[in-house]
Amino acid sequence: MIQAQTAASAAPPVRARSGVQLALTILAALLAILAYALVVMGKHQRLSVRLPVYVVLFFGTYVAMHLLIRRLAPHADPAFFPVAGVLVGFGFAMIYRLNKDLSVQQAEWLLVGLAAFSLTLWLVRDHRQLDAYTYTLGLVGVALLLLPILPGIGREINGSRVWLGLGPLNFQPAELGKVFIAVFLASYLNTKKELLQVAPGRLGPFQLPQAKHLGPVLLAWGVSLAVLFFEKDLGTSLLYFAIFVVMLWVATARGAYLAFGVVLFAVGAILAASTFGHVKARVEIWQHALEPQFVHDQGYQLAQGEFAMATGGIGGSGPGRGQPQTIPFAATDFIFAAIGEELGLLGTTGILLLYLVLVGKGLKVAVEQRDGFGKLLAAGLTAILGLQAFIIIGGVTRVIPLTGITLPFVSYGGSSLLANFILLALLIRISSGPAPRRAEGVG
Repeated sequence: MIQAQTAASAAPPVRARSGVQLALTILAALLAILAYALVVMGKHQRLSVRLPVYVVLFFGTYVAMHLLIRRLAPHADPAFFPVAGVLVGFGFAMIYRLNKDLSVQQAEWLLVGLAAFSLTLWLVRDHRQLDAYTYTLGLVGVALLLLPILPGIGREINGSRVWLGLGPLNFQPAELGKVFIAVFLASYLNTKKELLQVAPGRLGPFQLPQAKHLGPVLLAWGVSLAVLFFEKDLGTSLLYFAIFVVMLWVATARGAYLAFGVVLFAVGAILAASTFGHVKARVEIWQHALEPQFVHDQGYQLAQGEFAMATGGIGGSGPGRGQPQTIPFAATDFIFAAIGEELGLLGTTGILLLYLVLVGKGLKVAVEQRDGFGKLLAAGLTAILGLQAFIIIGGVTRVIPLTGITLPFVSYGGSSLLANFILLALLIRISSGPAPRRAEGVG
């Protein structure tokens, strides 16, 4: 009787969440279709014959994902998937604007990403089951991170060796590796957090842990330096090390770890800038991109991005009406600048607000978790989205030196889209809790 009353009292919130998510999902699909239609109209002054195909693509797949989430994760926060869906839709429209062929590939990767999203929700019925594979997932994550170093399969593109070449397919394994690393860190730190919280020493205002407990920080620093030195990729190195330091800080609530991590990365970055010409050039371009000796040479990409956003102004030149194709690698590294030209400050602010919603919802999920592993995993996955968005947007807007990572859900890139949909599925699983028993037979 008590169980029946509990189920009855829980039913209205589930139905309410389902209704809210359905409305938001339909809105996300409509916004994605509208963005594509406006870009086509602005570019060709007529609608594309492919419009019905993309209507089915976005509306059909988004509603299908809604039904899947309601089936497998009925208590999940209703905003996660619709917000990601809007980002994907706007990114797809801008990719089509920049390169029609790339948009077809992005549509294919979207289907692959949604399949991975569905499979993750189906396989991971309870996020706590991942806690049993701590070191296995950690080794897989580190292996994926360092695989491009291997001769024969590693590919160096635009100065960074972060690609695997498998026939005609180029893939960034670090994109998937970041998810495995987050799961490993959540499990490891949840087990060791009591030891890491012990801080008998002092350095000024900071309490310091015992030297032996600084080992994990130094190990993460070593891995990030390996990425920096061997793969020559400042962005991935910064992202991975920042994720570790943030999760360590969340686990222990010790500001000393945060400060120590910042110092270690600064030392590594200075060492890399003085050792590798590629990293040094990035710093010099960041400092002098608009100066005459840089603007038509090394700083051309960054300068074009600055000019594009300045041209966009408040409201932008209009979808399909600007010239973002003049920015090198606009569909990947500089899609934020392309959006800034055609949608202006209003469009880029909208993108930032969508990321703010994702990060805010993710942190809310982390705070609400009763188990330490779920709390740390939600915080780590959220940190990945927030930090990755900050690193690339900060580079495009010259807040920090430019790096070659992608803007989550928006930039062109199959490996990025695939990894971020897996990450999103895990966040949804954590926010919902274990899958209901009736879903055990779903296949």
